[in-house]
Amino acid sequence: MPLDPNTLGDLISTIRRYVQERLIPIEAQVAEEDRVPAEIVEEMRHLGFFGLTVPEEYGGLGLTMEEEALVGFEVGRASPPFRSTFGTNNGIGSQAIVIAGTEEQKQHYLPRLATGELVGSFALSEPDAGSDAVAVTTRAARDGDGYVLNGTKRFITNAPHAGLFTVMARTDPAAKGAAGVSAFLVEGGTPGVTIGPKYKKMGQQGTPVADVVFTDCRVPGEALLGGVEGQGFHVAMRVLDRGRLAISASFTGFAERIFDEMVAYALQRQQFGRPIAEFQLIQAMIADSKADLVAARSMVLEASRACDRGERISLLAACCKMFTSEALGRLADRNVQVHGGAGYVADYPAERHYRDARLARLYEGTTQIQQLVIARNVIRAAKAAMG
Repeated sequence: MPLDPNTLGDLISTIRRYVQERLIPIEAQVAEEDRVPAEIVEEMRHLGFFGLTVPEEYGGLGLTMEEEALVGFEVGRASPPFRSTFGTNNGIGSQAIVIAGTEEQKQHYLPRLATGELVGSFALSEPDAGSDAVAVTTRAARDGDGYVLNGTKRFITNAPHAGLFTVMARTDPAAKGAAGVSAFLVEGGTPGVTIGPKYKKMGQQGTPVADVVFTDCRVPGEALLGGVEGQGFHVAMRVLDRGRLAISASFTGFAERIFDEMVAYALQRQQFGRPIAEFQLIQAMIADSKADLVAARSMVLEASRACDRGERISLLAACCKMFTSEALGRLADRNVQVHGGAGYVADYPAERHYRDARLARLYEGTTQIQQLVIARNVIRAAKAAMG
């Protein structure tokens, strides 16, 4: 059930104030230390950030997709590592269980994910299976009443902190493509699970990303998501559809933050005896940026409402992910341009924003993958209409 308007308004106001007063002031510290302070993580747990989308019966707030998007606009204004701290619990870390888990799996894991006691992580990508997700080679071989997992997962967000991995593995090596892929719930610390060193990244310091290696990792039969083999890839795609909407909202919020800083700088920066905001070529960048923001916010809200109506959203989610990530990149680039030389040095946030924004066009499906998803859906629908 959606929250009543007053409760939703209070939630949004609380998050807006928390982002402005607690998160934004320590962004430089997080980037320098490459970690979100433990006290901030604890505050996020106390505020319920880890369980925003977990159903109420399992201890979360059970936000609708539109409500999650509205929250994402606010949280996204802070540097991306803050959202990533709890974002996997609300998205790819928990939603597979919500969508396809058995009641026992939901009871066992969702309450702890909602409180942040467990950090969830989604282990799909591999060294040779990133964009080509159906090419996963991690193997889950049946052994008695359980399974033995072997394989490597690459670029897994929050892997060093994760207490629960949702792992895509091939249970039927003879089946082609998605048909032989199943999903498993593997707890951190299980013998045979090794976490690689954290990657040093271009941006988004504070978001730990590492490889996860499974070596003769034995899990019980109850670890099979939903208790059914062969459904892993289809569950993953449903999870990613909703996840793409959530991350599109955060991209939009980040772009709005960058826009506000760009306009503020243009108003106070003087050249030729007047603010640079008075020059038409600067105004053109401001106008283009505002149009991007209006389109992004409208697109995310419309797609979120379609999701809440129970409609298929693969096409809309891909459109949102493609447009908002590209728009964020444009905003971050224009922001550097408006700042001039100041935008290229680390003394100003514009430089960090530019690096942080670049990842948006790569993760959760590259722009090019979104283009393929969009085109295929459009062509399929056109063919069906033609009979």
